[in-house]
Amino acid sequence: MTYASADLLAFAEATLWHGFAVFLRVGAMVALMPAFGEASVPRRVKLVAILAFTFITTPAISAPDFPFSPGNLFWLVLSETLAGLLLGLGLRMFVLSLQTAGAIAAQSTSLSQILGAAAAEPMPAIGYVLVIGGLALAVMTGLHVKAAEMVIFSYELLPMGRFPDGDTLSGWGLGQIRRAFSLAFTLAAPFVILSLLYNLALGAINKAMPQLMVAFVGAPVITAGGMFLLFLAAPIILRVWVAALDTFIANPFAVPP
Repeated sequence: MTYASADLLAFAEATLWHGFAVFLRVGAMVALMPAFGEASVPRRVKLVAILAFTFITTPAISAPDFPFSPGNLFWLVLSETLAGLLLGLGLRMFVLSLQTAGAIAAQSTSLSQILGAAAAEPMPAIGYVLVIGGLALAVMTGLHVKAAEMVIFSYELLPMGRFPDGDTLSGWGLGQIRRAFSLAFTLAAPFVILSLLYNLALGAINKAMPQLMVAFVGAPVITAGGMFLLFLAAPIILRVWVAALDTFIANPFAVPP
């Protein structure tokens, strides 16, 4: 009985140590993850989501190859939290891409002030619509399943208890920022083209008829055109965004060109 109790206690300690190690990386990732890590989500719901991801991913991840000790605990907290933050920041950059694309589109179509404070973070109406639509579409296409797969895959590229190389980390961070802004400008390209054509036409009309108040005539046109273009382009924009998100999840530590 004594040996059985000792074996059971050792097994429970190893299981808790294993689960806690996975919890650190998952918790840091979910805190910044789109949809699950939004500021409007209650903390208790976030904690339940973190525990759910931990229970799902722990059986597929190897246990730490070093025993429990205060020194190992401190090292594990630092390394695993950093790894989870890297994953979460990579995912969060895609939300920032939608927000930036919405800001560019709103400035191009004179819609930057409508419903500006509708979200937790002030943003134009177009950005708010794109972010909500993108988050809903990501969850509907299995963001939680893909995120769990990404966590499991991340242990192959970034083993447990190991810090990433500084040069590699800086190159990866710059690559993610470059991809975020490139994606934002790509998503907002239809609105920028519409604004360019509108201003060219407005300039030609003003040159031909100087006495006409082109600003009063053109303002409703660009506003209506922007809303109509949003109606037409939003499905394509969100489809391109989800495809880029899936590409990142498939290989989160790849440096984009």
